[in-house]
Amino acid sequence: MRLDLCSWLEVEAYLKRSRTIILPMGSTEQHGPMGLIGTDALCAQTIARLAGERAATLVAPTLALTPAPFNTAFPGTISVSVETFKAMVSEIVACLHGQGFQRIFFLNGHGANLEPVLQIADEAEARKNLEIRVRSWWDFEAVGTLRKELYGDWEGMHATPSEVAITQATHRILPPGAAAEPPRKLSPDYIRRHAGDRHGPPDEHRRSFPDGRVGSHSALATPEHGKALLEAAVAGLAEDLENWPI
Repeated sequence: MRLDLCSWLEVEAYLKRSRTIILPMGSTEQHGPMGLIGTDALCAQTIARLAGERAATLVAPTLALTPAPFNTAFPGTISVSVETFKAMVSEIVACLHGQGFQRIFFLNGHGANLEPVLQIADEAEARKNLEIRVRSWWDFEAVGTLRKELYGDWEGMHATPSEVAITQATHRILPPGAAAEPPRKLSPDYIRRHAGDRHGPPDEHRRSFPDGRVGSHSALATPEHGKALLEAAVAGLAEDLENWPI
């Protein structure tokens, strides 16, 4: 069910039975001492591909280069502007729609993606025979419940134990290093004001959070947690796809 592993003939045949495609999106940015730089994209990609197999739905290549300007003071982060990101996503949507896809499900793994993609989704409502759905993998109820049970307030905002746990289960386990100790806890007011990755200038952001974690105790993550979170997210996405009215 991966678009990049299909031939055009296979995609043409798929469009005769389904007009839906999943488009995973994440980021390429630091995730603290024990988080992979590709964490956001890897989580969304893995969940999308497994759910695509379960729901017999085609999955597009992952959008991994997205806005993350607040993290560019950490080596390895690659950020594009919101304007560039919106233009790219708009053209991807137009291309897929022009070929016959009528329902595009964005599975998100990164906070700064949400506002621009939701704007595109609102604008796309004017197009005939096009529906766009946007969900972050943590939006599914069972995932949210599990995150709260496992980590409580230590889930935090960035380099979260839940996303680190998923990459531990699917890719690599890094030693905690400085992340073995809990980070500074965030106030509810801080979380509210900085939701959606509104973290400010990169140098200031690194001074405030020198190891890259933003209120998240990454060292609480385990591969076993990751497997449970992954299954909950895959089940949630597959169910959402199957119940999406045609």
